Amino acid sequence: MSKLPYSFYQNTDVNDLAVQLLGKLLFTRVNGELTGGMIVETEAYNGVDDKASHAYGGRFTDRTKVMYEEGGLSYVYLCYGIHHLFNVVTASKGTPHAVLIRGIEPFEGIDVMLRRRNMVSLKPNITAGPGALSKALGIDKCLNAKDLLGDEVWIEDNGLVFNEDQIVASARVGVDYAEDHALLPWRYYVKGNKFVSKPNK
Repeated sequence: MSKLPYSFYQNTDVNDLAVQLLGKLLFTRVNGELTGGMIVETEAYNGVDDKASHAYGGRFTDRTKVMYEEGGLSYVYLCYGIHHLFNVVTASKGTPHAVLIRGIEPFEGIDVMLRRRNMVSLKPNITAGPGALSKALGIDKCLNAKDLLGDEVWIEDNGLVFNEDQIVASARVGVDYAEDHALLPWRYYVKGNKFVSKPNK
């Protein structure tokens, strides 16, 4: 298995990329502890044109500036002052596209994840949902703006590709403020996978 190359992240179609990320392997190495899992749920955020995006209308702040960098970096922010959310910055420099990772199926360093989540046994909620997976993987603001080909957080290709009929496209979660854009079917998940955050039929 190998880390996804920068060229993968340069894709200007953020929805296509959000689908392609399903089945890829997300890893972190924090304080020497390796944890990882297979990505099973993503959401696409289409930059300046997307009312749900932090960069909508060209917003450029200390928080969003990493989104304007060349694809292949992490974008980690604090949501509701509680949860860190992990995003992949995509597209070329100046185009603030990002994909939120919402769910992973854990397989590497599960004992470490259980400790971080204060859980005694493996249940789907360990990494189902963007806040849960960040906590399990040890992701916080320290991993913001990191090179996704580095040694702290990265994504590998294990050759797994899902067919269209294995993937569900639905409305994104928690973006009611985005008005009509809240209904866009830009959340993608693996049908039937128990590590998906919301009802998975």
